[in-house]
Parts: sequence; structure tokens; C-alpha cells
Amino acid sequence: MLWSLLKVVIFIAIVGLLAIGAGQLLNADGSIRVAFADMEITLGPLGAAIAAVLAVLAVWLGLKLLGLLVAFIRFLSGDETALTRHFARNREKKGLKALSDAMLAVAAGEGREAQAKAERAEHYLGRPDVTGLLLAQGAEIAGDKKKAEEVYKQLVQDERTRFVGVRGLLKHQMEQDNTETALALAKEAFALKPKHGETQDTLLKLQAATKDWDGARKTLAAKAKQGALPRDVAKRRDAVLALSGARELLDESLTPEVREGAIEANRLSPDLIPAAVLAARGYIKNNQERYATRVLKKAWEAQPHPDLAAAFAEIQPEESAAQRVRRFTTLTRIHPDHPETRMLLAELHIANEDFPAARRALGDLATSHPTARSVTIMAAVERGEGSDDAIVRGWLTKAATVPRGPQWVCENCHTVHGEWAAVCDNCSAFDTLAWKEPKEGTVAMPAGTAMLPLIVGQLESQPVAEESTAPSEVADDAVEVTATEVTSALEPTGPVSVEQPVEHKKGHQKPDAENAADGEIIVAADNS
Repeated sequence: MLWSLLKVVIFIAIVGLLAIGAGQLLNADGSIRVAFADMEITLGPLGAAIAAVLAVLAVWLGLKLLGLLVAFIRFLSGDETALTRHFARNREKKGLKALSDAMLAVAAGEGREAQAKAERAEHYLGRPDVTGLLLAQGAEIAGDKKKAEEVYKQLVQDERTRFVGVRGLLKHQMEQDNTETALALAKEAFALKPKHGETQDTLLKLQAATKDWDGARKTLAAKAKQGALPRDVAKRRDAVLALSGARELLDESLTPEVREGAIEANRLSPDLIPAAVLAARGYIKNNQERYATRVLKKAWEAQPHPDLAAAFAEIQPEESAAQRVRRFTTLTRIHPDHPETRMLLAELHIANEDFPAARRALGDLATSHPTARSVTIMAAVERGEGSDDAIVRGWLTKAATVPRGPQWVCENCHTVHGEWAAVCDNCSAFDTLAWKEPKEGTVAMPAGTAMLPLIVGQLESQPVAEESTAPSEVADDAVEVTATEVTSALEPTGPVSVEQPVEHKKGHQKPDAENAADGEIIVAADNS
């Protein structure tokens, strides 16, 4: 609307300037005398200007007629296509100009202008394979998805433009989240151009999203065969697909197919933690403890992880807590300063009720780099050593606000996942989950932690009464409820499980170590 109004204003301005110029010429003095043979013509200023314009038009028209005359003479001389070529050249010039204008309009983001120029180019050139793509792109820029889809469907009909049309329709279907239709179009595009990198990536992404793991592995193999992926990346992604296929078959028991898939995935990528865990459990199911130990140890060398420790504990489920501490040296002596190793060793000593050793193993981790799990472990250590309830409550209060620690985070959209998956639930990216700390891991609470002492009791100002009845019971109940709520909300993934009861040592508070198999360290209040 604004552009149309601007054009009208410009037209009126031009007309006004011409009228002013004509008036000035009429009022001007002097004349021009033209003598030719016996003829003499006298022109005023206005007449001279009009004569000049007519002379230019006459020269232009003469050149056009001359070109037509030459083509006609050639036609009479026997060149049957002379006239056709003459008119075709003129149309081609106009068409190429309109085509270049359409390309510039697309680059500038002017959708309507691009469509108009593309239609004009099609009128002169008659080449839909050339102008169709520009017309579709102009419609997309202008937001006319229906028009763009119609053009892409027309391009599919031509063998020369079939791939471009299929690719355009594929893009539209993916924008509309029509996964099944998009997958069919991606397969067709891959069949037309199997070496096209973008098509390979799109097909692989759609096959992974629809859990077509076998098809995805074939697509990945074709991509790797062409050298489009580094060798190590191709092996890891193949391992991810093999693991996903095995987990798809996983039920209450580890079937031979699941074990074979997990072992294959671990062979392709030994540092893939979920593959190592599933492969180790397959070996344990098959009474091959040595193979399970070797798999978990190699994965732990690549990156310590609580799931690896949990699987390592399943190798000998009937052992005592002291025996477990000794056996776990296979893992704990690797990366001894890693936070995961220190927390694992602290949990093992807590299960063995050796709280001073647990404190030494944890070190300053709860203060230098506090996480929900390390701070909760420190609360269990304090409770086990018989510290005041205020100290235990202080650590549990801190555990509610510190970062959760490493989690499965998508490196593409930074979404946190509860467990590993081949495809991100948020952005559908493939093989982007990594075990690391999220960028924003601090829990935001109303007014910070100022209200928490009102809920769990004062931390330092009020000591715990030793012989009071009701107040003591209330305080103990508050500690027990708070500890349970905090640990159930945090749900840390610990690896240690102790099935047989351990005798309660005199002078210490006993943690509920039997629940450590689920990764929770629950501090039980003691009324002593």
C-alpha cells in the first residue's frame, strides 16, 4: 500500500516537472532555424525540444526496423528460422533480465517482487525448470506456503527438477511435523541422490526419530562409505544405533538378541556408557563376570559414571560391605581425584559404617564443588559420626539449593534428560546427549534460603535439647522428614547396594544403607 502511494506521488511529481519545463520553454525567447535543400523550418524552444525527442524515437525505431529487415532478407534467402531467431532473441533478453531481477529479489528477501519477476521470466523464457525454484522461494519468503507447495509439486513432474521438488516438499513436511510423510520423501530424495550430504543427514535424523534403527545404520554406512564422516564419529554413531536397537528389544530379562546388540555397541564404542552398562549386565546374566569387569573398567577409564559403578556392584550382589570396598579398588584407583570416584568411595565407606574414612574420601568436595549428591553424602557422614541435628539440617538445606551435578545434557539445545537416549526429546537431534553439568544448575527458591531455617529449625542459635520430651520429638521428626523429602526430591544415582544388614556401631547414627542400591542416601533420625 505504501509503495503504491509512493509511485503515485512520484508520477505526479514527474508530470508537474514536465509541465513546469514546458511553461519555461514557451516563455523563452529565441528560435532555431533548420535549412535543408530548398526547405527552411523555424522552431521555437518548445518545438525544438519536442523535435529532439521525436528524433531519438525515430532512430530507435529505425534500428529495430533495420534488424527486422535483415532477418526478413535472410528468410527470403532460404534461412527459414531467421525471423524466429530474431523474435526469440528479444524475448530471451527480456526473460534473462527478469530472471536476474528475480534472483536479486530473492537474495534481498523481497518475496512478492521475486514472484512477479519469476512469472515474467517464465512468460518470456518458457523454462519452468529455471524459474520454478525462484517462484517457490519467493512464495516461501512471502509466507505463501500453499503456492510454494504447488510449485514444488510441479517440479516433481519433471525429471530434471524432481530432486529439487522432493527436497522442497520434504522441508515443508518437516516444518509441519509430518514425520511419516517426511520420512517417505527423504527416502525418495536419497534414492535420487544418495551422495547428497544434507539428504543423508535428514534421512538419518528421521529414521532415528521413528526408531528405524536398522535403516538408520544403513544410511550411516552409506554416509561413512563416501568419507563424509570421520572414522571415529561414524563408529560411535553406529554404536549408538546398535545400542538403541538393543534397548528397543529390552524387557524384564536380557534376551540373547539384546545381549548381542549391547556387546556389538560396546565393541564399536567402548567409551559409550549406556552400551558398557548393558553389555556388562549381559555378561553378568551369562555368568561371565570377568568380561563384565573388563568392560566396566575400560568405560570407567574413559569417564567415571554412577551407572558404571551400579553395574559393577551387580557383579557380586551377595558380598559384604567390607568386601565391596576392597573389590571396588579396581575402579577407585582409576582417576582417584575425580569427583565421581571420591563420592563413590565415600558411599562405600558409609555402607561399611566407616564414617571417618568416608569423610577422608570425600575431602573438601562438598564445599569446593558442592552438588546435591556430594552435600547429601556429607549429611550422611555427619549423621553417622553423631553430629548435632543442626549440622545435619544445614547440609540438607544446602543440598536443596546447590546444582544437581553432572546430568545427561543435550549439546544442541541444552535440555536436561533423566536418562540417556539416542535422540533428544526436545530438539530431536541425534547423538547429542553428553554427561556433564548443565550451564544453569542452581535451584531458584523464593527469597533464597532465608525461609529454610524456619522450616527445619535454627542451624546454630538454638542447641538441641537433650532431655526434653515433646520438643525433642518434634525436632527429631523434623530432621527425619526433611532428610527424606530432600533425598527423594534429589534422587541421586548412587551405585552401592548392601543387601545384608550391618551391625549398628556404638556412638554412631546408622544411615539407611539398604536403600543405596537405588542411589539414595537417606539420613534416618535417631532419638538417642
